[in-house]
Amino acid sequence: MHENRRKAFMKKIAGGVAIFPSALPAMRTHSTEYRYRQDANFYYLTGFEEPDAVCVLAPDHPEHQYVLFVRPRAPEQEVWTGKRAGVKGAKEHFGADEAYPIEEFDEKISEYIGTSERLYYGFGADEAFNEKVIELLKQYRRHRLREGTGPTILIDPTEILAEMRLVKDELELGRIRKAVDISVEAHTAAMQAVRPGMYEYELESLIDSIYRKNGGTGSAFLTIVAKGANATTLHYTANDCQIQDGDLVLIDAGCEYQYYCGDITRTFPANGKFTEAQRAVYQSVLDVECEIIASIRPGVSIGDPVQKAVEMLTEAMLKLGLLVGEKEKIIEEKEYRKFYMHSVGHMLGVEVHDVAKTREGEEYKIFQPGMVMTVEPGLYIDPDIENVPSEYLGIGVRIEDNILVTESGCEVLTAAVPKTIDEIERLMA
Repeated sequence: MHENRRKAFMKKIAGGVAIFPSALPAMRTHSTEYRYRQDANFYYLTGFEEPDAVCVLAPDHPEHQYVLFVRPRAPEQEVWTGKRAGVKGAKEHFGADEAYPIEEFDEKISEYIGTSERLYYGFGADEAFNEKVIELLKQYRRHRLREGTGPTILIDPTEILAEMRLVKDELELGRIRKAVDISVEAHTAAMQAVRPGMYEYELESLIDSIYRKNGGTGSAFLTIVAKGANATTLHYTANDCQIQDGDLVLIDAGCEYQYYCGDITRTFPANGKFTEAQRAVYQSVLDVECEIIASIRPGVSIGDPVQKAVEMLTEAMLKLGLLVGEKEKIIEEKEYRKFYMHSVGHMLGVEVHDVAKTREGEEYKIFQPGMVMTVEPGLYIDPDIENVPSEYLGIGVRIEDNILVTESGCEVLTAAVPKTIDEIERLMA
C-alpha cells in the first residue's frame, strides 16, 4: 500500500525531491507525553510510526529513491520506550532503499537534493526543522550562483497528497470499514446503556472500552457526549454532567483503526421516548440527512450537498418557527447560522477531517467512486436565544453517517446504527 503511494507521488514530482519529517511527540505535562500518532502524510507514504524520523523521496536518484533517516537502535533507551526499527529495520521492514541514523541528516541530505531544482516541503509544527529547510535553501542559493546546481524553488507537497488521499483504494476501504464497524457497535451499546441519572462520562468510557476491545487505537477525536443544552455547543467535550430524565443525548464519536477513522453522531432520548418538541426538531434534521445521502453519486458536484443542506434546514427553521421571513433573504444574509453553524460534512480517511482537495477555488469537484465522507446536518437551539418557541430551547440535534461513493450511487457504511425515531425508541425499549 505505502510503496504504491510513494511510486504515484514520485511520478508527480519527477525532477524534484521531497522531504517529510515525522510528527513531534506531544507533551501532556513536563514529564509525560500523549500517546504518539504519526504525521498523516508521513504515515501515508511510509507506514513508519516512530518519531524523530525523516522521509526523503528522490525519484531521479540513481539508487536511492526512498530514504529514511531514523533513530538508531539503543538498548538502554529501548528498555524504557520500546523497540526501534533502527537503520536495518527501516530497510528490511519499511522498504527504504537506504537508511541512515537521524543524526546524519545534515551530512547526507545534499546527496539527494544537490542536483534538483525543486524541493517539496510543507512547513509544519516543527519549527527547528522548518529553520533547517530554510537554511538548506539559503545554502543552495549561494551554491547555485557559483556552480549552477541545487534547488531554487520550494513547493508545498500537501496539495499533491490531498489529491491522492481523496479517493481510497481497497486496502484503505477495508480499514475504514473496520473503524466504522467498531464505531457502530459503540454507538449502539451507548443507546442501550443510557439511563437518566448516569453521567456523560459513563457513556464515554463505555464507548472507549469497545474501541479498544475490538482492536482500535482509541478515539479518532475527542468524544462528545452532550446531554440536553450541552448539545448546542458543537465541540462540547467536558462530558461531566449528569443526564436527566427528558434530556436528549447527542454522541459524536468515532474509532480509529490502523490510522483510519470512523465518525458517527446520533441523538436520542435518555428515557427512550422523544417529546413532541424533540420529535419535531429531530425529524426535521433526519429528513435533510436522508435526502442529502440519496443525492450523492458519481458526477454530482461535491458542493451540491452543502447548498442543499442550507436550503432544507432553512425551510425547517421556518416551519418550526425558529426564523421568520423569506427563505432566499435568510440564506443570503446567513441568518440560518443562528441554528446551523457548520458545513454538512467532510472527507474521512487517515484523518477524521481528511485533508482532501474538494475544490479549485470556488469550483467544487465532482463525486468519484472511492470517496468517503460524512453527512451531518444539525439544528442547535441555544437555551438563551430569544424569539424562539420555548419548547425548543436547549434542543441540539445532529445526525451523522459515513458515506462511500460507489459506481452507481453511494453506500451508507454506518446504516446499522438506528436513526429513525421508531428504530431508536424500539432499540431503547
